[in-house]
Amino acid sequence: MWSRLCFVFLIVVVAIGAMLLTACGGSDLSDPRQTVISLFGAMEKDDEAALTHLLDLPELMRQSQEDYAVQRDEARVFTNPEQVLKDLTGDGETKKIWFAHQRIVANAEIIGETATVEVTFVDKEASRGYRTKFGLHLKNGEWRIFSFKTFTE
Repeated sequence: MWSRLCFVFLIVVVAIGAMLLTACGGSDLSDPRQTVISLFGAMEKDDEAALTHLLDLPELMRQSQEDYAVQRDEARVFTNPEQVLKDLTGDGETKKIWFAHQRIVANAEIIGETATVEVTFVDKEASRGYRTKFGLHLKNGEWRIFSFKTFTE
């Protein structure tokens, strides 16, 4: 009798633990919005390994017609993934600009294996917002960011 009761108790404890981990823990990379939130967290921690996992770096480097940093008129050309990672961490220009603004991660729209996530950068001093949509696609079952400037207003 006691062994059966202990077994049931153990099952309940494990189930509750699993639910708490799901609710509180880590990023859910099956949600494109959570991938964008994780990107900002990795940038804040200067975690290049996490950024490599969240970004489709080869595809990001192909986006050379328009710069993805807010408030830049001319496009920068990145010739290797390390340049992109340095731009998003430490004293990188994009990190400085993005983190000088309030970041609002809004709605995600999923169409098949691609998605967009609305992101607004709010410059409180200038009372201005910069709205964009990050482009994501599924790669190996997880959402990866391939574009920071899918759409702007």
